[in-house]
Amino acid sequence: MAHYLRPVYYYETDRMDCVHHSNYIRWFEEARIHLMRERGFPYEELEGLGILSPVLTAQAEYKSMTRFGETVDIAVDVESYTGTRIAFRYEVRDRDTGALRCQGRTTHCFLGGAGRPVSLKKAAPAYHQKVCAALAAREQEEWQ
Repeated sequence: MAHYLRPVYYYETDRMDCVHHSNYIRWFEEARIHLMRERGFPYEELEGLGILSPVLTAQAEYKSMTRFGETVDIAVDVESYTGTRIAFRYEVRDRDTGALRCQGRTTHCFLGGAGRPVSLKKAAPAYHQKVCAALAAREQEEWQ
């Protein structure tokens, strides 16, 4: 699991004086990119191989309001990986109080140059190995 700290900016709030719900999905993306870099399988490398990973589903369950001036701690992790799909889970908490603000999940596929689904195991075996190694290292950490 990786943690991504992020301040809440004024422009992200709405007339109800809290963060507009659409921003959580953006924050999920920021945290996901952070996790991928931190774990050694950066998204930029995947794109450099001519492979994209579009969002198939995005779910967010809002628990409490986040306000301007707060800093959120977004915990993000890979929930599952099959070589053709990857899913991430997220938990957004207030950094100072630990209050749960939102939790969510996204699923993604992998598309090659023609916009057709690909298996990373076949289309990008070295990158696939990096994802698998990162997941194995995480599992090892959990057992210690």
